[in-house]
Amino acid sequence: MNNPYLLEHLRSIPDFPKPGISFRDVTTLFKDAKCLEIMEEELYELYKDKGITKVVGLETRGYIMGAVIARKLGAGFVMARKPGKLPATTIKESYSKEYGVDSIEMHLDAITPDDIVLIHDDLLATGGTIKAAWRLVNQLKPKKCYMNFLIEIRDEGLKGREFIGDGIEVTTLIQV
Repeated sequence: MNNPYLLEHLRSIPDFPKPGISFRDVTTLFKDAKCLEIMEEELYELYKDKGITKVVGLETRGYIMGAVIARKLGAGFVMARKPGKLPATTIKESYSKEYGVDSIEMHLDAITPDDIVLIHDDLLATGGTIKAAWRLVNQLKPKKCYMNFLIEIRDEGLKGREFIGDGIEVTTLIQV
């Protein structure tokens, strides 16, 4: 989609968190009311006819637009969180990171086999976190699942979309 207004307001920070990395800072999109409106409308247009009943947002930036689009679609919102943060019975998936292993959890009763789920996060880069989220959601066997990101980074040779693999429709609002 690459809306010019969104691209203009997306901040890139060179050499962060380490040399050679160009960090894409979504906070500049969240602080601008017009950017929020554009993202809400673009997400709504993508998913308004898909029958979404639950939106799963990944901690923490995936919560912002995830909750917004859930409300706009008339769907429930589910948080995928770091271990130990959810109070009821949870399920867990682990994934590899650059310096070790991390995990995400979700409430066991968050999704039913009747649900049509949209998994949302702010950024797709290497794909490790989102693939774990997809495995997490699939444990609960929803009818169908979609995946969305505000930004997909492809200009640094990152292949997150390919790492996710086939079998799920993936959309992004911005590709850089």
